[in-house]
Amino acid sequence: MEETINNHDAKLQKLDKVLEQYAGKPGALIPVLHEAQNIYGYLPEEVQYHISKGLGLPLADVYGVVTFYGLFTMTPRAEHNIAVCMGTACYVKGAGQLAEKIDAELGLKFGEISEDRKFGLEATRCIGACGMAPVITINEEVHGRLNADQMGELLDKYENIH
Repeated sequence: MEETINNHDAKLQKLDKVLEQYAGKPGALIPVLHEAQNIYGYLPEEVQYHISKGLGLPLADVYGVVTFYGLFTMTPRAEHNIAVCMGTACYVKGAGQLAEKIDAELGLKFGEISEDRKFGLEATRCIGACGMAPVITINEEVHGRLNADQMGELLDKYENIH
């Protein structure tokens, strides 16, 4: 079910406060997009349009930034987003086995979200923590030096977070 900006007055009010805070400031677009994604969980077209109007920017500029940076998403995400680093150091040290464990535990392949939207899985490239390889992030929290058994324990921890 697609949510529209009009159905979320509280979220819209939060976004308007963010837009007021950054109005007229150079370089405001990325921080505003980040805040908007924190509010909505993703950046649907309606939110991008509202931001373009609020900052006085062409919608094409907003869309261009959203689609360029991997940090931003236009599709709803899961409650717990798992990103497995598949960069060289992580891959060599067992990132593939971590992904297999996630698949075995949650039934997820890269690019998928669980039916209950509790977990999502994606592959990512180097996150700059090669000394802790293999590394995953869950909701931007970095977890390193993992093996498959530890991965199972970590998933159990997040499974019980509401």
